[in-house]
Amino acid sequence: MDLEELKRRRKENLLAHKKKKREYYLKNKLEKKAAHNKSVSIDYEKELYGGDFTQKLKEIAKKQKEHIDDRKDIIIAKLQEYRRKKQQYYKENREKRLEYDKEYREKKKEELKKYRREYYKRNKERILAKQKEQRQLKKMKDK
Repeated sequence: MDLEELKRRRKENLLAHKKKKREYYLKNKLEKKAAHNKSVSIDYEKELYGGDFTQKLKEIAKKQKEHIDDRKDIIIAKLQEYRRKKQQYYKENREKRLEYDKEYREKKKEELKKYRREYYKRNKERILAKQKEQRQLKKMKDK
């Protein structure tokens, strides 16, 4: 037997095994589904018209509200914990952040100047209109 023959046989055996495994899985899945369908047959006529339907709806609504309220408390607690951790992180790393910002500004100084000049040229009218409006509002407040 050569290497190619071994590879071919191994591949065939693997495919046969996969096929057998899949058939077993599908068979079990169908059996479980059939057993589940037999045990969970609901008589909707009885559910809707027999017994106190409004009472059941109220119970369901009450359970849902309790669940939502429980989740709300957990979510609020997680948000507060997140804010606290974030604040603590910023306090601990304040100096590093300031140092990094300073180095960044020094390194990109010329690029930032160029960007600001271009930005002002592109938006000159809009910026001037805002400034004029703010001056007029300030004059009106002063009077």
